[in-house]
Amino acid sequence: MAILRLALQSLINRRFTALLTLLSIALSVALLLGVERIRTEARASFANTLSGTDLIVGARSGPVQLMLYAVFRIGNPTNNISWQSYQEIAAMPRVAWTVPLSLGDSHRGFPVLGTSTAYFDRYRYGRDKPLVLAKGERFADLYDAVLGAEVAAALDYRLGDQIVIAHGAGDVSFARHDDKPFRVVGILERTGTPVDRTVHVSLEAIEAIHLGWESGTPRRGLEIDVEQARRRDLTPQAITALLVGLESRIATFGLQRRINEYPQEPLLAVLPGVALSELWSVIGLAENALLVVSAFVVLVGLIGMLTALLIGLEGRRRELAILRSLGARPAQVLELIIGEAALLTLLGMLAGLGLLLALFALGQPLIEAQLGLHLSLGLPKPREWPLLAAVLATGLLVGLIPGWRAYRMSLSTGLSLRL
Repeated sequence: MAILRLALQSLINRRFTALLTLLSIALSVALLLGVERIRTEARASFANTLSGTDLIVGARSGPVQLMLYAVFRIGNPTNNISWQSYQEIAAMPRVAWTVPLSLGDSHRGFPVLGTSTAYFDRYRYGRDKPLVLAKGERFADLYDAVLGAEVAAALDYRLGDQIVIAHGAGDVSFARHDDKPFRVVGILERTGTPVDRTVHVSLEAIEAIHLGWESGTPRRGLEIDVEQARRRDLTPQAITALLVGLESRIATFGLQRRINEYPQEPLLAVLPGVALSELWSVIGLAENALLVVSAFVVLVGLIGMLTALLIGLEGRRRELAILRSLGARPAQVLELIIGEAALLTLLGMLAGLGLLLALFALGQPLIEAQLGLHLSLGLPKPREWPLLAAVLATGLLVGLIPGWRAYRMSLSTGLSLRL
């Protein structure tokens, strides 16, 4: 303890240099912990993009491809599911609810999802959070649309505005369903999930806008206007995928096997959690790269401390000589320099943690509103303690270099004093 008190007093005497070094370490530690916490929360948020759903069913392909188009609205399915198959799955024992999903159209680059009103009741994200309307109401009329938060913000839409849906992902004039415009009746709160980038309409609306179309193009002379479409049978012929909720999760694997062996058409049922983990393993490689970069930033900060201590040694020859004349042994001089490095590292870590918590506390409302990402405050998480231990250990190792220099210098000083 005496060595640490002496090291603290020595740092106070050189407070300007010490504060700069401490600030450098604090910023690098805040970056390291910030990247780790954001990485952890982003992974948890990704895994909770869809919660409360026991199975996702689509045409037979692969689990990752099914998740990409059914949940993230990326890519296209290999095939559709017939409406009859959907009804049979919905009627299977132990199935509590189903939500049909019909994809393939877009609006100015944003995907359009045809579904039922059960979607707003059953879709969950995060820690079992339901979808909430920030403005307006659910679709009730055939040509009503409910927008995700990002769609409304990016295109500056308000309730009552009219929008035109285009066939397919492209938004070209000949592919637009401009004879059947939709009215914005609701805008969802931001969720930080693909829901934010989605335009929601009814399944019947998807059928209505495609009446008189064949192979993605309108057939001349067979156009059907808005009112004529209302009088048609708009029962879907096929859907893209469906979400399934079960009465008991014990039945999950049995129902999954039954759907995967469905004789009428080739289908695939996947567990969302398993498929999301597999998908993250494919797209989550960048998280490790970020952690490596931030670790190098910490190393740069500690090298800055090394440089400051080494440069300071040249001006501390007199101080070391006085210490030796007062009876300090070379080993105690070594301990003093290592103690200074340990104090700088420890104080820098504490300052970095405090800075990170302050930034998160100030930025949490904005981050949650814009990204739907909840950054928890409080003490370091279990995955962060090893990082802090590694920083402290590296700081001590870095302190050995100027400590050894000081040890050698104190030996030569001691010899000159004896002379």
